[in-house]
This record gives sequence, structure tokens and C-alpha cells, in this order.
Amino acid sequence: MAIDFPRYLLAKQTVDDRALNKDVLRALIVHLAGHPRDADLVVTEIGGGIGTMLVRLLRWDILPPRVRYILLDVMPENIAYARDWLPCWAAAHGWQVAFDPQGVLSLENGVRTLECHLRCADLFDYVEQNPPQAHLLIAHAVLDLLPIPETLPKIARLLRPDGLAWLTLNFDGATIFQPELTLSDLQISSLPLSPFASPDSHIISLYHQTMRTRSGGDSEAGRHLLNYFVQSGIQILAAGASDWIVYPRGGSYPADEAYFLRCILHFFEESLGQHPALSPGLLHAWLEKRRAQVEAGQLVYIAHQMDFLVAFHSAPEHAT
Repeated sequence: MAIDFPRYLLAKQTVDDRALNKDVLRALIVHLAGHPRDADLVVTEIGGGIGTMLVRLLRWDILPPRVRYILLDVMPENIAYARDWLPCWAAAHGWQVAFDPQGVLSLENGVRTLECHLRCADLFDYVEQNPPQAHLLIAHAVLDLLPIPETLPKIARLLRPDGLAWLTLNFDGATIFQPELTLSDLQISSLPLSPFASPDSHIISLYHQTMRTRSGGDSEAGRHLLNYFVQSGIQILAAGASDWIVYPRGGSYPADEAYFLRCILHFFEESLGQHPALSPGLLHAWLEKRRAQVEAGQLVYIAHQMDFLVAFHSAPEHAT
């Protein structure tokens, strides 16, 4: 299966809407309420994809009246999609839309004005360009793909001294598929597994390992971020779980969440297809069974994640 990545990002909007920790979100709203209404709030979102977080903030009426929003993503196809999708969404929801000669998207609805700068760049290269410092930094479902000790001091440079960071959907080491599968479910008699390992636990464990080896990321990023903040003296304003929980209603999934699940299974296939510790026959049988459960509206999927609102102030160069 070749996935349409922008469609995946669109499909997971409803999953993310449910998952975002509402206590952390309320803390963000309280802190943003103190921003002067006649001054621009500068927001930088790293790994912003096609702009779904910006749309969510507009849908939920989170932002103050004047905003300068810098959306940064390394994938050119995401930025290209955002250039088309964001104006279409905004126009359909009552915003007046304009692009200036530099390609800056301006939105206005009589109550709010927003200026969106779409930037295609590597995060670490962007930091070195001395970009404008933000009042609010957003990293949504991205920090678990990066090496935490090296990344956080760098992204702290994107913030003003009094700035906040809203760091959401940081994966934290638990992936669950229900119902559990046995070897007999997969019509496999024996495999070179620990006698205590199920097909699910074996495949999921190897998948988590690939998060570390493939990109330098962290399959336990949530707890490690929490420890980093505590040990580094970074002020935690709010923290909480933000689990993805996807389940069928009456035999089908809401919105486009069946496609979201197909993408999750594709990521497993893509990451583990050539893994030396995994039998190709086991992976194939497992994927076929899980995909059939999606089509039948029977699969439940849970991923444990954590959200944080923090004030970096003067973040140290290294965590202890």
C-alpha cells in the first residue's frame, strides 16, 4: 500500500482532536489570554505538516485576535499541499484570504487577523538562520522522531525569554492492538520467538526499536521529556496523557479513521519488512489479519502519548 501522506494527516485530525490533553490545552488558553490583544502573538510550529494544527486552533478559537504564524516543515509536498488547502479551508469557513507577493497567507474575518508564513526547511538549519523568536512554540507529534537531548536546547532558541512551548502527542512506549492475536489466529504453528512472547508483543517491540534506529527518535519520548524538564529545571506548567484511541462505532470508524489505521499498519510494514529478527511470514500474516479487522470494523488501536506546556526561560545546553 502506497499511502497519501497529506490524506493521512487529514485523517488523523479527529484522532488528534480526541487525544490532545484537555487540561494542558486549558493551561495554554489561560496563558494566551494574558497576551495583549493589540499586539501580534508570534507562533512557530515545527513539523507543521499541511497545517492541521493551525486549522484546529482556529476551529477551537484558541488564538488571540492578532497572530503571526510560522509553519515549518521539512517535506516540500506538505508545504505545497498547505498552500492550497489552508486558503480553501479558510474561505469555506468565512475568512477573507489573500497571498502577498512573498507568498505569505493572510486571513481576516472581521474579528481576527492571521498572517501565516509557510517555510520548507530542516529544523536545525532554520534555527541557525536566527529566525524571529516566538511567544509560543508548537511541536505536535514530532519530538519523538528526534533526539531529545540535542533537539530541545536548539528549539528553545526559537522562543522569546518569556515564551511557552506546547509539545503534544509525544509517544511514550505503549502500542496496543485489540483483539490480541495468537499464532493459531495467524495459522502459524511455530516461530522462533520467546515462549512468553505473543506475535503482537514481538512485532510491536521490534517496531519500537526502529523508532530509535531509523531516525534517532525515542519510543519512550514522553517520559524522557518529563525527566528532561525536571532535571534541567525547565518549568512544567501542565502535563498529561494524550493517547490515540481508535475504535469502531457500530461496525465502522468515524470520519476517515479507517484510512488512518491503514496508514499505521503501513508504517509497520515499511519499518519491519526487512527486519532480520522478524519472519516475513509472520509479518505478512499479522498485517493481513489486522487489515481484515480494519475492513470489518473490528480493530481497536491505542498509542500512549504525553502532552506538555513548558516555559523554557533560559534552557540549559545539556540535560542531566
